[in-house]
Amino acid sequence: MPDSLEVAKDTIEQFQKIQRHMLIAGKENATETYESLKEDYLSLKAILNVAGVNLTDIDRIKE
Repeated sequence: MPDSLEVAKDTIEQFQKIQRHMLIAGKENATETYESLKEDYLSLKAILNVAGVNLTDIDRIKE
């Protein structure tokens, strides 16, 4: 069973990946793709907030 540090690391990596895809979708004006990714972004952001992760430096979307 993974420990909390491994879970946090995995979630942060997923969060960063989603943000990269959102930034690309925004540049390409792919609004449907962006909105779909935003759902995952908000879920991951909520999990990280509950886990006490400071998102100040890693949240590039700022929504």
